[in-house]
Amino acid sequence: MRESLPEPVERGIHEFNRGEFFECHEHLEEAWMEESGRIRYLYQGILQVGVGFYHQENGNWKGATGLLRSGIDRLREFEPAALGIDVARLNREAERCLQELHELGPERVEEFDRSGVPKVERV
Repeated sequence: MRESLPEPVERGIHEFNRGEFFECHEHLEEAWMEESGRIRYLYQGILQVGVGFYHQENGNWKGATGLLRSGIDRLREFEPAALGIDVARLNREAERCLQELHELGPERVEEFDRSGVPKVERV
């Protein structure tokens, strides 16, 4: 049985998977602020990874790499899975994207292959 997530988290994940990272941020920030337990950091990690991709879309290499790294680090404590989310897979794919961005460097951030942007998947 799939674990149920708070509605703002469900909406945030839906927007993340659509590549709508600004909207994803809005929903996950709401969930993060409403939650007092440690699980709030799962929401924050997904949010940070999404905002990293938002920065990449806008040509901000420093913002993209910094937030991807923060999100990946934040999500580590929830691997391999939490609340039915495949955290290990999300982290592995985000790490690959971070590596590609480092290889491209700030001058070539727009050349990033967006087809590799991960999805938040269920276990």
